[in-house]
Amino acid sequence: MISKENYQEGKILLIDKPLNWTSFQVVNKVRWLIRKQFQLKKIKVGHAGTLDPLATGLLLICTGKFTKQIDTYQGQEKEYTGTFILGATTPSFDMETEIDQRFDIANLTKEKIKTVLPKFLGEIQQQPPVFSALKKDGKRLYEYARSGEEVEVAFRTVEISLFELTRIELPEIDFKVRCSKGTYIRSLAQDFGKVLDNGAYLSALRRTKIGDFSIKNAITMETFEKELTSSLS
Repeated sequence: MISKENYQEGKILLIDKPLNWTSFQVVNKVRWLIRKQFQLKKIKVGHAGTLDPLATGLLLICTGKFTKQIDTYQGQEKEYTGTFILGATTPSFDMETEIDQRFDIANLTKEKIKTVLPKFLGEIQQQPPVFSALKKDGKRLYEYARSGEEVEVAFRTVEISLFELTRIELPEIDFKVRCSKGTYIRSLAQDFGKVLDNGAYLSALRRTKIGDFSIKNAITMETFEKELTSSLS
């Protein structure tokens, strides 16, 4: 049986983040459930790597003393699967915002699309989306974007060790990516379209691995709540 001492000493929870939840909402719900079940005034809970609300998949939740190891877990390689839509772009590089440009995809073939993959392997320069939670001058980038203010976003070096296309049925492309900390798959979608002299945005994203942790071993929020409740019975 899992006791409150287990959570206080430190546990790593593998949660399958639901669609439309922020990572912060998952952390808050986990903290609230643990406090409620064990009648605790407070307990440390944090996550090791943000997932956007429109993404699902593996979220590492650390409790108690294990929150001190969050930076270590955040630095590990991550794996994602998802879908790009070719022939259009959005300001947020995903489906959070409406399409702002459309492109003709008649000249795109599977062979041409595959030829650009090597350009995204190894160390690459990437510009994070302006619709992101990164801070500049103490303000979140998405706050600038939503208020219509223009802001310069610096490029950063990231590393991609695997980038493969698992399905091409235009305008949709399914992919698998393994990458370093700080990589934005939304930016990868945007850049992928640019290299093809076209446009692309991210329509679906799922994180499947963080280091040796796999989505195969993750549980839903509903399952976590049931298991937490049953541990007291």
